[in-house]
Amino acid sequence: MEASEDINRLLEIMAALRQPETGCPWDIVQSFETIKPYTIEEAYEVADAIERKDPDDLCEELGDLLLQVVFHARIAEEEGLFSFGDVVEAITRKMIRRHPHVFARSDADTPEAVKAQWDKIKQEEKAERLARRKARGSASDPDTGYLGSVQRSFPALTEALKLQERAAKVGFDWSEAAPILDKIEEEIGELREALAENRPEKVKDELGDLIFALVNIGRHVGAEPEQALRGTNTKFRNRFNYIETELEAAGEGLAAASLDRMEQLWQAAKLTERHPV
Repeated sequence: MEASEDINRLLEIMAALRQPETGCPWDIVQSFETIKPYTIEEAYEVADAIERKDPDDLCEELGDLLLQVVFHARIAEEEGLFSFGDVVEAITRKMIRRHPHVFARSDADTPEAVKAQWDKIKQEEKAERLARRKARGSASDPDTGYLGSVQRSFPALTEALKLQERAAKVGFDWSEAAPILDKIEEEIGELREALAENRPEKVKDELGDLIFALVNIGRHVGAEPEQALRGTNTKFRNRFNYIETELEAAGEGLAAASLDRMEQLWQAAKLTERHPV
């Protein structure tokens, strides 16, 4: 079987991998649940390639992510749930429906109007999904309440941001950024108290409150928390790599280096960032 630009070739490959008698032993035994972690991992690897501005890696990682979609669709088809074609039809229908200003008639001619129109259509779709669940005998709605549209499967930072954005739409929000700093100070104080009392569960609770408040200040100043933290992670990697490189150049190693020695090199790394050679 040869490579091809045709999506059907990828579908054929996945079908062959899942073929019970002649397929891959690993692929055959996978399920929605077992490949879910890989799906999430591939999405993050796409984001990483974008952040590194590496088009070669981005092309490859998008392929890996597409494979996850094909994998899930194949399992669904085998179980008589839906096929890859159903996935494509569903998303094309959704895009056409949510863009009447492009594919039909609409008065939405500004980004704000388009966003409002999008939200209205999403609510209509949600009602239709609930009706389909009831028709199948499943009346439960996993998206109950005003905040129900915020997915619990998001990374915690993203979920916090989405919850705050959703609540802000009905006025439950700080009017400006400054008071949030006071809230952060308050949460730091409560975290100090929990630490002093040596109450692990309380510490965890207060730490969560503090992180939630930090997400809030990021939202108000336009610094998306996930990306801000990723930037800091990259900075930490670079500085720690500097420490490791300098120690190796001096015939030393990380394990044997004292904290004071590593801190000295950390400060040198920061200085190098400000004044590169």
